[in-house]
Amino acid sequence: MICENISFENGLLRFAGRNPLELAAKYGTPLYLYDEDRVRANMRRFRNAVKTHFGEGSEVLYASKAASFKQIYRIAAEEGIWTDVVSSGEIATAQAAGFDLSHSCFHSNNKTPEDISYAMDRGVGYFAVDCPEELYALAAESAARGITQKIILRITPGIDPHTYEAVATGRVDSKFGSAIETGQAENITALALSLGNLKLCGYHCHVGSQLFDSEVQLRTAEIMMNFVADMKDKFGFEAQVLDLGGGFGVRYTEEQPAPDAASVIADVAKLLKSTAAARGVKMPDIFIEPGRAIVADAALMLYTVGSVKRIPGYKQYVSVDGGMTDNPRYALYKSPYTFYDASRPVSEKTERFTVAGRCCESGDLLGENIPLPADICRGDILACCTAGAYQFAMSSGYNRVPRPGLVMLKGGEDYVAVRRQTPEDMAEFDI
Repeated sequence: MICENISFENGLLRFAGRNPLELAAKYGTPLYLYDEDRVRANMRRFRNAVKTHFGEGSEVLYASKAASFKQIYRIAAEEGIWTDVVSSGEIATAQAAGFDLSHSCFHSNNKTPEDISYAMDRGVGYFAVDCPEELYALAAESAARGITQKIILRITPGIDPHTYEAVATGRVDSKFGSAIETGQAENITALALSLGNLKLCGYHCHVGSQLFDSEVQLRTAEIMMNFVADMKDKFGFEAQVLDLGGGFGVRYTEEQPAPDAASVIADVAKLLKSTAAARGVKMPDIFIEPGRAIVADAALMLYTVGSVKRIPGYKQYVSVDGGMTDNPRYALYKSPYTFYDASRPVSEKTERFTVAGRCCESGDLLGENIPLPADICRGDILACCTAGAYQFAMSSGYNRVPRPGLVMLKGGEDYVAVRRQTPEDMAEFDI
């Protein structure tokens, strides 16, 4: 199975041991279902691997852009992991959940003056600095407050991870960070060391997403550790922190390999330690930032089928009551998913369908060439697997379609974590 928490009972789908039909009837559709036990297990797996291979000073930071809502920050705090945030909204959500923001790192390539002030007001631990303009702004704001702000510099190692174009972030021409190859990484390091009211703690990088083996991470780690050593040789500065970002692969279809993040972490740790020893630098604390790998396989998305349209000689459509408003990833990236008709036993007798959303938009599709039962019909519950990352986070109010609710499953029980929006909610902020 693509997810450990998906099973079949008499051929019928079960998720986290629960019947999706019962949950759809109780809460309505579309519906995000999150398996809290799986979220916690994923967090523990990463934390244990990091502490085992990198040591106690190293940390897992949940990349909350994958799915940001109050309960996920409460769970992260209880599981002893940190978080990264990319906006004032994510900071506000984490704070509202009672998360200790000193255990957070603020990313993004263009933090506004309002963002910087908001984050400092709330005690964000680290800023991951993208560019010289941000350094000057941070130094000025810190000086005005009479504080010293901890920072790490986002560095571009110049690696093409051969991932989706839209999520490749480690190349020299990326919009993120300062490139080693062009000398800009060295220049921003010198600038950071020259400014007052800032404490440069180390470096950050992130090269892309959906990485299934250790090759890219190993190349990245070697480049970054050599950069740490080069900056020590050049400026006498020895990094205390090296943040290697995330990108750990997640299995969306049977064709994709089963990831082994713990093995990758072990391989990276071995290489980092040997490189540090060879270059005569102290091994820094290592941060990693899994987001997708923590929440993606912990969720299932439920839809109700509205119509089945067959166009002889062309296509067959299954239309559902959700779409790009609750999951824009196929429209944006052609991201693959596995679907099941939860209302019918799994059968080899299938036909191929395009799963279409409800929006007034030709591109509102959730998948194409999807095998589903030939007798799928109106009222069936369609389940989209591995739905925990970037679906809820990227949802929108396009066509003024209300956002779905988000229900957590824990130990056989269920509870609402995010309430379903109503049509009236869509006009809430209009004047």
